[in-house]
Amino acid sequence: MDHKSVQKFVDEVWMDSIVPELVEYVSIPAKSPHFDPDWEKNGYIEDAVQQIFSWCKAQDIMGMECEIVRLPGRTPLIFMDIPGDNDDTILMYGHLDKQPEMTGWADGLGPWMPVIRDGKLYGRGGADDGYAAYASLTALTALQKQDMPHARCVVIIEACEESGSYDLPFYIEHLRERIGTPSLVVCLDSGAGNYDQLWLTVSLRGMAAGTLRADVLKEGVHSGYASGVVPSSFRVLRQLISRLEDEDTGKVLPAYLQAEIPDQRLRQSRRMADALGDSVFKAYPFCDGVQPQGEDNLERILNRTWRPALSVTGSSGMPSLESAGNVLRPHTALKLSMRLPPTVDGEEATQEMKATLEGDPPENAKVSFEPDHAASGWNAPDIAPWLHNSLEKASQAAYGQGVMYMGEGGTIPFMAMLGEFFPQAQFMITGVLGPNSNAHGPNEFIHIPFARKLTACVAQVVADHFDHDKP
Repeated sequence: MDHKSVQKFVDEVWMDSIVPELVEYVSIPAKSPHFDPDWEKNGYIEDAVQQIFSWCKAQDIMGMECEIVRLPGRTPLIFMDIPGDNDDTILMYGHLDKQPEMTGWADGLGPWMPVIRDGKLYGRGGADDGYAAYASLTALTALQKQDMPHARCVVIIEACEESGSYDLPFYIEHLRERIGTPSLVVCLDSGAGNYDQLWLTVSLRGMAAGTLRADVLKEGVHSGYASGVVPSSFRVLRQLISRLEDEDTGKVLPAYLQAEIPDQRLRQSRRMADALGDSVFKAYPFCDGVQPQGEDNLERILNRTWRPALSVTGSSGMPSLESAGNVLRPHTALKLSMRLPPTVDGEEATQEMKATLEGDPPENAKVSFEPDHAASGWNAPDIAPWLHNSLEKASQAAYGQGVMYMGEGGTIPFMAMLGEFFPQAQFMITGVLGPNSNAHGPNEFIHIPFARKLTACVAQVVADHFDHDKP
């Protein structure tokens, strides 16, 4: 593959076509079904589907079949089938649904207000993961422009990923024969340690989440009258959470939430720590004086990728500060998000957590833990020599530095699913979510120059895949 010609073509498509499309896409509040139960009535997911589908269908790709697949009661899915020059299959994946707005956006920025500054497009969803369909097809078009052979490619763009991809298994089963058996999976929904080289994700954490609630009264009572007699529902929850987490260190306690870290992942994490140095934690928008957890950068990487971690992501039963009178509240509920090591089963961990939290409640309070959709993590199979060589070549050509392997702290449910369906496949899991890109939070952005280079890297791997089984 002529990398310079491919990069030139990719850059032109990105700046002339993809960036304007992403600007329009960012403005659509296509929140995932978990955050917009009336998604079908509101129509924003349909707007995003139609926009991306129209662009994809218009691309000059030989023999491509492009359609919107619909199953009753489920979010739609864009399915593309591009004929290849051999009998092999590559599966390319992305999603178009988005996380909710979140507060804290900087002045002049907003979740549905696309703004381009310093080569970055700000707004919800551009990096996570609206660009994937555009980048995937552009990489294939670049190869065809050079008359480079490639395997058959199937592209799937779903609309339920941010809700745990609970619709996706039904589509995978529905399309099983049409998908075939891929030998390579390309997913552009992951992260990067910096914007200076190609990063391949080799593990993903899972998640056990749910709502923990404690009820102590049938109605609120004056705190002067009740406190000291009626147990605080907040204190009950605090005691229950201590069953999961050491409040002094943040270490998660139950053994069923732990996993042994493979030696290969330790070596890769050490290399990552050496390469990134203190940017491992300086990438976060800490308040002045706040110190990161962990004794050193290796420990911080392992904490984020292979160790469980608990976050409280929401609450109910607590009035706003302006409305908080002197009342002992009847209940408190907290949304818990437990990130799991890649090799821990999400469903089993969730059930164990439920038993831990609901058993023998303090003061015999009424306690419940209602789980959300659980997700298992993913640990990649060993990287085949051809894939490593291709990734290294692509990274050197695009960025001038070699490929790096990293674990990610988030969850892509699709990967665990595919790992079970296609255990012999190789995986190119990568993405544009680098330092400060802040997916799910305020000021999310896609780093456009990095994404352009990443697109050319995808083209290189697809080209090398065609010859991967030749001597």
